[in-house]
Amino acid sequence: MTIGIASAITVQFSACQQAQRENPLLVESELLFGAPDFSKIQVTDYLPAFEVAIQAQRDNIAKIVENADSATFENTILALDESDRLLDRVSRVFFALVEADKTPELGEIEKKVQPMLTELENEISFNKLLFERIRQVYDRDHDSLSGEEQKLLEEVYKRFVRRGALLPEDKMERMKEINLKIADLQQKWGDELPAATNDAVVWVEKKEDLAGLSEADIAQCAKDAENLGKKAPYAIVIVNTTQQALLTSLDNRELRKRVFEASVHRADGTNKHNTFPIVVEIAKLRAEQAELMGYPNYASYSLERSMAGTPDNVYAFLKNLIREYTPKAEAETKAIEAFARESQGADFELQPYDRFYYSAKMKKQLLNVSEDEVKPYFNVDSVLVNGVFYAANRAYGLTFKQREDIPTYHPDMKAFEVIDKDGRPMALFYTDYFRRPTKRGGAWMDGFAKQSRQRSQQPIIFNVCNNAKAPEGQPSLLTWDEVTTLFHEFGHALHGMLSNCQYNGLSGTSVARDFVEMPSQFNESFATIPEIFDNYARHCETGEPMPADLKERMLQSINFQTAYSLGENLTATCLDLAWHMLAANQIPTAEEAASFEQEALRQIGLLNPQIPPRYSTSYFNHIWGGGYAAGYYSYLWTEVLAVNVADAFARKGALKPETGQEFRDKILSRGNTGDLMQMFTDFTGMKQPDASSLLKARGL
Repeated sequence: MTIGIASAITVQFSACQQAQRENPLLVESELLFGAPDFSKIQVTDYLPAFEVAIQAQRDNIAKIVENADSATFENTILALDESDRLLDRVSRVFFALVEADKTPELGEIEKKVQPMLTELENEISFNKLLFERIRQVYDRDHDSLSGEEQKLLEEVYKRFVRRGALLPEDKMERMKEINLKIADLQQKWGDELPAATNDAVVWVEKKEDLAGLSEADIAQCAKDAENLGKKAPYAIVIVNTTQQALLTSLDNRELRKRVFEASVHRADGTNKHNTFPIVVEIAKLRAEQAELMGYPNYASYSLERSMAGTPDNVYAFLKNLIREYTPKAEAETKAIEAFARESQGADFELQPYDRFYYSAKMKKQLLNVSEDEVKPYFNVDSVLVNGVFYAANRAYGLTFKQREDIPTYHPDMKAFEVIDKDGRPMALFYTDYFRRPTKRGGAWMDGFAKQSRQRSQQPIIFNVCNNAKAPEGQPSLLTWDEVTTLFHEFGHALHGMLSNCQYNGLSGTSVARDFVEMPSQFNESFATIPEIFDNYARHCETGEPMPADLKERMLQSINFQTAYSLGENLTATCLDLAWHMLAANQIPTAEEAASFEQEALRQIGLLNPQIPPRYSTSYFNHIWGGGYAAGYYSYLWTEVLAVNVADAFARKGALKPETGQEFRDKILSRGNTGDLMQMFTDFTGMKQPDASSLLKARGL
């Protein structure tokens, strides 16, 4: 039965290929693993490719529904999982570019494509005949199936139920309308926020105003000014988070204030950009979705399928952290302000744009280490090859060969063939590390193709970051945070590359939000393992390893005044939940949104101007534009899991091949094919995660 379905789909694809053979998105690429051939793809290919691929899936769904045979796993569940092969391929290529290199032309195509995709999703989700076949298989065969077949059946059935397949007709129609409206609003968000962030650039006329920055950073500001139209000789580009890394070094307090305020006010209506109208409308629609489904709020609806399960469980977890964190944060703030007053006078009042600056000076005085001193040892190329790749080789036996013959969508991108320890090519991995105006903020992992034995498909994975690219002829250097980000995103990549699942719908990172961040956060732990660190932390000019005394001071400084980083995450997490715990009639207006944010933080004890949210409401892309609505807590939740896993690695031998293989077998290869808590238990031996380890790991 399985072979028959695959053959039918292949025949349909062949017809598409014959009719549209000039469109490279609609034919199987001849590159390794079917990698997209960007040397052939043109912007004008996307819209017709979507039209053909959407119709292909409609036809495949019709075949399932019109099948006269009784519904079975093969002719219904598997057929549904396989029905989007062509659309999946087209979508993955297109939306990779929309996120990482969104030209105006792509933006216009997105405006046309997004409603088409949402309408298709509505058609499928609310297809009563299709759902009836799915329910027949679920009711009759669930207990007789096992392994991946049972898990896929569960996921498909519950996905349809959660999307509203059991709703009465009137509520079903309203849910369709809501889905279309949310898709439209998220597209508007995706246009507005990058524009707001790009426009928030701070222009600087005089080099002396940049005092405190290294010559490399000043050169970067000059290059950014050149790239952005040179309205002034220097430009300070705003990144996605509230705090900006350059604030650790800028001596000019007034300029620090300008940079900080440009960041926090980028999209709140104090300039030409205002995302609050989009935010409140999305929040209302999500709350209504939840109410239609019988839940009191969107958080309750969203969390039902997570490891945490309920908002109460999440709040219990967060409140324990807040209780432990608060006195440490207050002590940290007092210590920084007292230090600043030693040089600025007894009446000096520390402001949020001062905190990084005086904390860095305090760290320099107490630990004798500064960012400028260590950055020359963190060349992005060395961190990638001698750090990230080296760790993957030591732990999992993987090797990486750069493939300059494989086309990419941007000259800054690199492609690598991933070779398993038995010599078998097993994946493709792309890097796209440097910021540009057409790229949204942040860092992420995704793929041009997920692993699937059913599809005979090896994974094609990419990582995207927003690091500064040095002027021509100079090395691109990273901060320590950017180093850990490379390791973090590669942890996601490993989860995708080492997947070994039968079905596309279960493979790779297709897991709950509060589990998906665990492999990535765990992978950060490799950055400080001595053997790994010594291999990549080499001077960009001499190639010499970081001196032992500097290394010791630098590693000691990692946990210096870490209450801030925990606090900014806690505040963003609680903001996310505050918005998604509201009923539809409780959502504030756009004019009230800023004050709602302040009040929500005050009520939970996190309204602290010294430690603002990592992302404020008006630029919180994770929850309004990404998939983390009511799920941003997962970064802290999975950090607990990651610390527990790292402890287990240390016990078993962090760089022993046997340890890496066990982690690969029990977690990384399994996707969403089993119970996630059981996977955690199988590797760590722990029945439940130990949250106390989080504060210890952060030096708190």
